[in-house]
Amino acid sequence: MPDLQEIFAGCTQKPLLLAEPMSRHTSFRIGGPADALALPQTEGELQALLLKAKASQTPVTLIGNGSNLLVRDKGIRGLVIKLGNMLNDIEVKGSSITFGSGVSLALASKKAASLGLSGLEFAVGIPGSIGGAVYMNAGAYDGEMSKVVAAVRVMNAAGESKTLNAEQLDFSYRHTALQGSGWLVTSVTVALQPGEQEAIDAKMADFSRRRISKQPLELPSAGSMFKRPPGYFAGTLIDQTGLKGYTVGGAQVSRKHAGFVVNIGGATAADVLQLIADVQEKVYAAHGVRLEPEVLVLGEE
Repeated sequence: MPDLQEIFAGCTQKPLLLAEPMSRHTSFRIGGPADALALPQTEGELQALLLKAKASQTPVTLIGNGSNLLVRDKGIRGLVIKLGNMLNDIEVKGSSITFGSGVSLALASKKAASLGLSGLEFAVGIPGSIGGAVYMNAGAYDGEMSKVVAAVRVMNAAGESKTLNAEQLDFSYRHTALQGSGWLVTSVTVALQPGEQEAIDAKMADFSRRRISKQPLELPSAGSMFKRPPGYFAGTLIDQTGLKGYTVGGAQVSRKHAGFVVNIGGATAADVLQLIADVQEKVYAAHGVRLEPEVLVLGEE
């Protein structure tokens, strides 16, 4: 294996982490080692990493905060670049705000609220970075990123940058044109509306209460496990199939909300993947509905 420490020396201020367990970088607390993990602080550092990776033919995997992610047990070969909490500049222009892609969605939502701007209230309880949220068109409580994103700045493996508008992102349910494109988000510009401060604060407080009361926040998870099937709710179908509490190894269908899979202790990616397959099979047998995972799966099988 090439000497990754030597290849990427000097690219970032923060040291390169070798054989780094991805369980330390995912909300599931699951995942084998990355050959190397980098934590760029600026677009310049990110560009330097990408250029060195291209020149050395090192495979690159990019992650945000690791909140909607399952990393397989053998880990990830090559270089993992973690953007969550790294690219975190915030620039305000009138009712538009540009966030670095590593800014957490919760922080972005609270920043907008503090400025009396409405439109990001739905995001207050969604874990993860705003860059990852755009990539997956994250949403909750009848809101989603497609409704507020005006433009994104993106970079490719050659270190080239460009700006894409909302139409070019081709938003659909939990999908954008960025997926599989090789372009990664470096900043996000949202267009919001001036609102009544009291109403904004009340809406955010309501969403936060609902999330705390209904979701299994006390255990590691990757958020909602399955996409919403047309005409149904995944959690309801799983519950109606009698699968609340269904367990494989350390992975369990949450007893609090059947749409979540939680790590009850020592879960492996293999446990989670087997549980997903079992749930899909049993729900299809009971209801004729095929559930599709919402969580991104990365790494070697």
